[in-house]
Parts: sequence; structure tokens; C-alpha cells
Amino acid sequence: MNLGKETETLEFKKTTGELKEAMISISSILNKHGVGALYFGVKPNGDVIGKDVAESSLRDVSRLVYESIKPQIYPVIREEILEGRHVIKVEFHGEDFPYSAMGRYYLRTADEDREVTPAELKQFFVANEYKDRWEKAQSETVSRQVDKKAVKAFCERAISAGRMMECRYTVPMVLKRFGLVSGEYLTNAGNVLFGNSHPITLKAAIFATDEKLTFLDMQMYEDNILNLLRLAETYILKNISWRSEIIGTEREEIPEIPVAAIREVLANSYAHAVYNSNTYHEICIHPDKVTVYSPGTFASTYSPEDYIRKNLPSAIRNAHIARILYLNKSIEQFGSGFKRIDSLCKDADVKYSYEISESGFQFVFIRNIPKALFINDRTGSNGSVNVALNKTEQAVYNLLVKKPDYTREELAEATSKTVRTIQRTLDSLRKKGLVERIGSDKSGYWEVKEPPTAFINCSSN
Repeated sequence: MNLGKETETLEFKKTTGELKEAMISISSILNKHGVGALYFGVKPNGDVIGKDVAESSLRDVSRLVYESIKPQIYPVIREEILEGRHVIKVEFHGEDFPYSAMGRYYLRTADEDREVTPAELKQFFVANEYKDRWEKAQSETVSRQVDKKAVKAFCERAISAGRMMECRYTVPMVLKRFGLVSGEYLTNAGNVLFGNSHPITLKAAIFATDEKLTFLDMQMYEDNILNLLRLAETYILKNISWRSEIIGTEREEIPEIPVAAIREVLANSYAHAVYNSNTYHEICIHPDKVTVYSPGTFASTYSPEDYIRKNLPSAIRNAHIARILYLNKSIEQFGSGFKRIDSLCKDADVKYSYEISESGFQFVFIRNIPKALFINDRTGSNGSVNVALNKTEQAVYNLLVKKPDYTREELAEATSKTVRTIQRTLDSLRKKGLVERIGSDKSGYWEVKEPPTAFINCSSN
């Protein structure tokens, strides 16, 4: 006889010699689902092999549950006979989360028990409480306040991708079909996806250095998710480097970061965000990196590396939002985002990292910046020389590229430096042949030499 596969709520043990492992499974299942069952006398593949069941065997299981699982639970432990083979079945439930086994905490994922810290466990419960309630809750936006163009564009993309049947969809039909309305109001999920009342805020900025100090551009977008994905992608692609390559007989423009990787990161940042927090989505473009930040810490108890190395089920925080983004082909496949991003970045020789905090998740694309700035030798030779700039020189140079008529006072305010420091910086840039003053101090401007490809950071000044 075979009982099938182990699941997130069902565990098999061959003998009571695995009692401690059984306690870990019970606690991890309780923490994830609050209810489950465990058999002794069954192989991990579900084959019933049976075991000798004495009265003491049941007492041993009961005693260890009492001693090991905290807070106390009261499982049903009994002997069962399955096609002539004796097994012990333990059925358990509990609502007094979190549960520990021998003083340690565990969570169930697929058929595995993973040890977690109390802090990770707390994040899990907060995320699940959010997941169960927020998306379905009624928003303050009435159902007629819908971006009809966004709904139409969604349907066209979903049909074109083969993920929705070809049909003449109306706005009420789409909202009702995907559970995005509650009475006369949009649900929270419906509002952030298709609302026309500017439900989500995205901050986008370009910084002169790797610090969030001197910005060259700052934008604030307020819109729904479907429109913000387009705006965010456009902003990044407009402000990163591109190169031309001849492929066959055609010239092709290639960005420094793969477009598909950018789209995947952006889509996942909206699919897994926490929307009832006080922080915004952010895009920051620095000379050496591009960062994408979303509020709400990483949605899974697994790490991003686990998703790259293994085939794991997706930990979906916002099921309705994720479904719409999947149908829209913003997300290629559930649970495969990090595998796809990793593959795309490796193919393009783009390094990346990420940062997880209690308030949010940040993905970082490392830009392929050359180690030195090369400019034409002023002596007229065909050689080149290296020019090293510190952070303040980088910031001032980049500001002047964007606006050559900056005054010293304006540059000082933009960089949070003194006017004296700015004057020294301008003198240094002038000596290095990168800027030249044209006209008077009051009415003139700075002529900036041909923009370089990169800078050396020679100091932190």
C-alpha cells in the first residue's frame, strides 16, 4: 500500500527511532498550517512497511510530544492497520503560534523542515496575516474609478501571450473575474492594479556618485502598477548606457543591463511588495549601480540563492497581483524569477547583489564601469592618459554636464559642500582639462569637455 507523497501537512517516518525528527516536522507543520498528520511505519515515498506497535510505543510518542513541543499541544495518537500492516498515526493541530521543537523553531516548505530564527518566524506570520487580509479587503476607491486604458492594455497583452482566451472583455467582466471588486468598491488589489486615483508612488532618481547625496534628476510618479511598470522600465533604459553591435547586416542597440532582467526585477518588486507600509518603491541610478527597492522584506523563508539552485515553489505574498502580472507576461513563471534573472545577468556578464531589511528588499545591478577615465592626450598624440576623480569632482562634473550654467553657490547646495570646497574642485577639474570657464563669473558658463566613460574613485572627498 502507498499513501502518496509527503506534503506540507503530511509527514512519514519509517520507525519511532526518528522521534526527534518527527517532533521537528510537527512543529514546522504547525507553524505553517496549524494542522497536520504524521505516520510511523511509512517510508518517505509513501510505501507502508508497518512496525511493531506496543502500548509503550504510543506512550513514547505522547511523552516526547509533551516534552518537546512548546506551547503544549494535545495530538490524537493511535494505532492503525493498513492492509494488514500496523502503523502509528499522529494527528495534531494548534493555534497558539509559534511552536518550537526542543527549543528551536522550524517552518515547513514542500516536504522539508527548515530551521528559522524567531525574527524570521515573526516576519512569516506578519506576511501571512497581510496576505490573507489585505488584497481582498475593500479599498476606498469605487469600482468606476478604473483606468480603462490599463485594463484594455492588460487584456491585449494577456491574449497575445496566450494566457487568456480571446474574447471581448469588458472592464466589469475583468474586475469580477479576477476578484478585484467588493460590492461597489475595488478591492485593495484591484485599486493598486487598475485604479485611476494614483494609488502607488514610485520615486526615481539619478545620483552623481554612489551615495544618495547629489542627484542629477529626481522624479515622483503616482499611478497604478500596470502603468508604473512601464514608466519604471523606461526611466532605467533611458538612463543607462547602450552600445551598438552589428549582428548579420543589422545594427542592434544593446543596453548594459538586459531588458528582460530589468523587467523581471521590476515585476517581482510589485508582485511581492507590502502595500500598507509607509515607504515607496524606488529606483536609484548611480555611476556604479542601479537599485530597485520595494517595501516589505523578502516574501519567502528561503533565500534568493535557494531559488537559483533548487526548484522551489514560489512564496506568493500578493496572489491576485501576481496572477495579473503573470497573465500580462510581466512575470514569466511563478517561482522562477531569480533563476531567470541570474541566467540573464550571467549571459550579459552583469553582476548583481541584493539587500534584505525588515522594511524592504533591494535588488542591485552592478554596472560594468571601466576602471579609469581615458581622454585624448592634449599634446596631440594618439595615446591616452588616465584621469582620476574623487567623489566630489565626479559629482560636480556630472552636474555641469547636465547644467553648464551652475553657479558655485548652486553647486555647493547641490553637493552639500562649502563654496570654498567647490572652488577647489572646479580648479582641479580645470587643471585636468575637463572643464573651462566661458565668460564672466556672473553671466558665463562652464564648457564641459566630451563626457568620459567612467571615473576612478581616488578618495572619498
